[in-house]
Amino acid sequence: MRVTVSRKAHFNSAHRLYRKDWTMEQNNTVFGKCNNPNFHGHNYELIVSVTGEIDSETGYVMDVKILADLIKEHVENAFDHKNLNLDVPDFADLNPTAENIVVVIWQKLRKNIDTTKDLEVVLYETPRNFVTFKG
Repeated sequence: MRVTVSRKAHFNSAHRLYRKDWTMEQNNTVFGKCNNPNFHGHNYELIVSVTGEIDSETGYVMDVKILADLIKEHVENAFDHKNLNLDVPDFADLNPTAENIVVVIWQKLRKNIDTTKDLEVVLYETPRNFVTFKG
């Protein structure tokens, strides 16, 4: 029997959507106000879900405390109150769109969660705009 365990978290970050190899006009056309040279911020909401078999000894799919600690270490500590473009090495050459952020988060967590379990990450950039990555 496969069950999904989920944990919510949040972090606040600033970013700028732009490509260094494009003109300002081209960046403005594609990214609009998200291309603000002084950056802009979001209060990101995150839902991390792990799906797997229930362990017969513990009754857990995954200990939620361990999942919370992984999110804290690999996401909140890395991204919270940071400028994603300037402070987070993952985005040195990667445009920090919601789509790219969710993939980076998934990759960071995937390394630390048993591969027999499925991992899904949902990232809300705003209450109405969100992305999902399952690997």
